[in-house]
Amino acid sequence: MQSEIVDTPAGDARITWHPPKKGTAARLVLAVSHGAGGGIEVRDLQALAAALPPLGVSVALVEQPWRVAGKKLAPAPKTLDTGWRALWPALAKRGLPVVAGGRSAGARVACRTARELGAHAVLALSFPLHPPGRPEKSRADELLGAEVPTLVVQGGNDPFGKPAEFPEGDYELLEVPYGDHSFTVPKRATITQDEALTVLTDGVGKWIRSQSER
Repeated sequence: MQSEIVDTPAGDARITWHPPKKGTAARLVLAVSHGAGGGIEVRDLQALAAALPPLGVSVALVEQPWRVAGKKLAPAPKTLDTGWRALWPALAKRGLPVVAGGRSAGARVACRTARELGAHAVLALSFPLHPPGRPEKSRADELLGAEVPTLVVQGGNDPFGKPAEFPEGDYELLEVPYGDHSFTVPKRATITQDEALTVLTDGVGKWIRSQSER
């Protein structure tokens, strides 16, 4: 694991690399950014950083400038996109296909910029389809506008959009049963928290292997 600071017009961003161990060649890069309410320490991002390198995936956990600066509130989407665009060359410099990813607000950024940046695919974790209780404020156009192979991983009880609320489109959707926006499952669930994370990592691993083969 190693970190690097990348200068962007929005401030310094930070990339923490989780490469495959020596002897395992990286086939692609998965760059994943955080949401508006947390950083790269959240359980789903850490689980992917642990599970995917043995599959030949170099995982880059990306901290947007506002998080690096210690601010508590995320800036406007336009500023998030600016930071992401500026750090993209650091993600692509290894000459490998780059899957753009993120959770929540980070997933929106990945979808909005995928085509222009030449992303190989998009991984959208907990895509915020709409604000809680406001289904009329749909952000489906961002998801459907990615125009590259896309996997959405959504908790079954996500208040920002349950799996059944998602429109038909050219993307895949993986449901984490009982999960909320953070993929937390309640004690009454028929699966444990560890099992929920396994659904996520196994599903993403299978999908990302298919992306490395195309």
